[in-house]
Amino acid sequence: MNARPAATDAFRLARRTFMAGDRVDLKSLATALDVDRSTLFRWLGNRDQLLVDILISLSDPTLSAIVVGAEGTGGRRVARIAGEYAAALIGASYYREFMRREPERALRLITTKASPVQRRVVDEFARVLEQECARGELTHPLRTNDLAYLIVRIIESFIYADLITGDEPDAAKVETAVAAVLRVDDVSAPLTV
Repeated sequence: MNARPAATDAFRLARRTFMAGDRVDLKSLATALDVDRSTLFRWLGNRDQLLVDILISLSDPTLSAIVVGAEGTGGRRVARIAGEYAAALIGASYYREFMRREPERALRLITTKASPVQRRVVDEFARVLEQECARGELTHPLRTNDLAYLIVRIIESFIYADLITGDEPDAAKVETAVAAVLRVDDVSAPLTV
């Protein structure tokens, strides 16, 4: 006898669907799990909440791993983290497919106050900035949270350039722009990309 599905099963299936580059649809999930939509809603919330949770489940460990592995100090380290994070998002086919398929929803869920996705990325960059300041490797005139927000907006500008300006997404520009904002010497030299 098979066990009844649970909320974790529903989330895992939704995440796998998203990572396969397919549209996450609550009706299809409910059918696949043999539960009614009200049960699925109780477990996962509405579609936007589910997509936010999936995005966070992918973004948080990606950014954390980049932070742990980042070399350098001060502004150069922060710029590297920003560039590598941008490269990871640009290189994730499922992420690009979501942006292509549902651009307005994706931008709303990822880049606005309406979603915790951006807030979590800003908070992580604020932690990195605080570390570098505490080590004496970085000084800046802005409040840390304001600077972290500015860095995240730079990242977003170049990751979503195709949707905003029609240009190709470019992680190298992210790293160069963040290095310039943080007054890293010799920002014209290639950093990592």
